[in-house]
Amino acid sequence: MSGHSQYKPKSNFAKWLERRLPIISFMYDSFVAYPTPKNLNYLWTFGAILSFMLVAQIITGVVLAMHYTPEVTLAFNSVENIMRDVNWGWALRYAHATGASMFFLAVYIHIFRGMYYGSYKEPRELLWILGVVIFMVMMATGFLGYVLPWGQMSFWAATVITNLFSALPWVGPSITTWLLGGYSVDNATLNRFFALHYLLPFIIVAIVALHVWALHVTGQNNPTGVEVKDVKRDTVPFTPYATMKDGFAIGVFVLLYAWMTFFVPNYLGHPDNYIEANPLVTPPHIVPEWYFLPFYAILRAIPNKLLGVIALFLSILIVAALPWLDTSKVKSGTYRPLFRKFYWAFVAVSIGLGYLGSQPAEGAYLWIARLLTFYYFFHFLVILPLLGRREKPDPLPNSISEAIDNRGASHA
Repeated sequence: MSGHSQYKPKSNFAKWLERRLPIISFMYDSFVAYPTPKNLNYLWTFGAILSFMLVAQIITGVVLAMHYTPEVTLAFNSVENIMRDVNWGWALRYAHATGASMFFLAVYIHIFRGMYYGSYKEPRELLWILGVVIFMVMMATGFLGYVLPWGQMSFWAATVITNLFSALPWVGPSITTWLLGGYSVDNATLNRFFALHYLLPFIIVAIVALHVWALHVTGQNNPTGVEVKDVKRDTVPFTPYATMKDGFAIGVFVLLYAWMTFFVPNYLGHPDNYIEANPLVTPPHIVPEWYFLPFYAILRAIPNKLLGVIALFLSILIVAALPWLDTSKVKSGTYRPLFRKFYWAFVAVSIGLGYLGSQPAEGAYLWIARLLTFYYFFHFLVILPLLGRREKPDPLPNSISEAIDNRGASHA
């Protein structure tokens, strides 16, 4: 998709800059003239939505860091001070906390869209792996940020999660001690978590830059899964077509984001986190944020601590192996009737695991979580490899333009 730039500088300054640092031509080729498949639907706007949310999280996070005190006797009160005494502090804090949930909502839609339309298949394997790396760093950032208010749930979530690493043979105790800065969750832990929480979003920005670079090298996938054959017939310029669609989608998403921030900012939170951390009082039910719940359910479904930790990490890493686990030559689920049934079953299982992660790990909840955990891995390791060999896909269109013409004819 790369080649000679279509940008032609007009002013003397633009010509001077272009000879020394062709940043304008780079931006023009990437976000104006870049050829975009003409059949992209609104599910493809979540990349732009995620970019917007990343910027929003960094801006609100930097301002909040100016008023936050990472010290165990002052952290909780500094958050309350932000809420009550800092100008618009309540809005910044709620925008940041709600923004994390909105960020993960958008990234889950982005991932499930990629899984349905086969966006992980050749030649986009590295693009997909970079996306999984971004997701993992996001999860680390979200967990670290959840600890900073130093409420009851923050403290005990930190205690539970850091203790998981102790299950790893040989290196586990050393990793746990380094994370904690000692032998228990204390002031050194809070300082480490604050420093890492501030640093990781900028690492995400760097990986996102690689992600976008890889996207512009391989080109975007599309709902048909058919590669671009004729640039003039199959694509349109990124601007104004994709930018207008992205702008509209961001506007709708911001409305939801604003509604959550201003009207129900605590809906997805836990009331125990408005109680200052007390190492002597354990909450009856320790629950992480909603976006961690499916993986938390998998962790608790395994009776052995080490195997549970391994299953937790594998449940994320296995997504990166999708390009090789899915053996079908057809990318898009639109033309895979049997795959669609298993895909929606997998979505239902993922949602079910999320619900079970919020429930006590006992009785029927525990047994159902084990059943769904088994299916989760069975989907990747057995169903997808077999489907690619046995499924008979529907006929593919010869080009993107042909698919659009056929759809228009069927609606006529």
